Amino acid sequence: MIKGILFDIGGVLYVANEPIPGAREIIQELRENYQMRFLTNTTRKPPAKVYQKLKSLGFDIKESELFTALGAAKKVVEKADAKALTILTDEAEEFFGQLCGFDTKSKFVVVGDAGENFNYERLNSAFRALINGATLIAAAKNRYFKDSDGELSMDAGGFVEALEYASGVKAKVIGKPSKEFFELAVESMNLNPEEVLMVGDDIESDILGAQNANIKAVLVKSGKFRESDLKKGIKPDFVIESVSNLKDVLEKF
Repeated sequence: MIKGILFDIGGVLYVANEPIPGAREIIQELRENYQMRFLTNTTRKPPAKVYQKLKSLGFDIKESELFTALGAAKKVVEKADAKALTILTDEAEEFFGQLCGFDTKSKFVVVGDAGENFNYERLNSAFRALINGATLIAAAKNRYFKDSDGELSMDAGGFVEALEYASGVKAKVIGKPSKEFFELAVESMNLNPEEVLMVGDDIESDILGAQNANIKAVLVKSGKFRESDLKKGIKPDFVIESVSNLKDVLEKF
């Protein structure tokens, strides 16, 4: 029996600044019977801003229910009592605060979706830190996301792979599809993976990532979804038009 639900955020609950029709209502309705956690690989904005946006769009969630890749990456650096050379947006770097070293001798290199901050100077500084022995942390490694103009845009994954190729250092992925990231969310509900369902629009990060953590997964045809996703050899437990249809498949588990 499913007792908890993990929701991806962007593309599942909203696109750009518009809630998916029926998303707010289904969250409210399902709360009566299921625990919920909200997972996101969004790294342009700090967790507080992600939470504020959800609230401003009318979603009734608690801040403690939110799990972000950026927040998890910061905890890794904090736990090591170290500094990180970061390739992030200005907002995300403010969130890291004094943990940002901007030094090629930093212990960590942390990469997220830096937007306009992806440039040769920053990437080359990160490369130099990596060949000096730094650990490469990918807050997320998504290929692309659905942007505010309705088109797909490059995410951090391509830049992470460029650094991996140049330096020979393999990145540790902190957000989805990291098994550990899913397990943290499940453990916070005091449930077993078999009692939890993931709902996402990314066939690799959301669906395959969840299934690798023994979590059942439902793919929604909103957000970044493309029909070609279903030809990648990854089989969701169910495919639905949008999160508003989730109740229909919950009855089948």
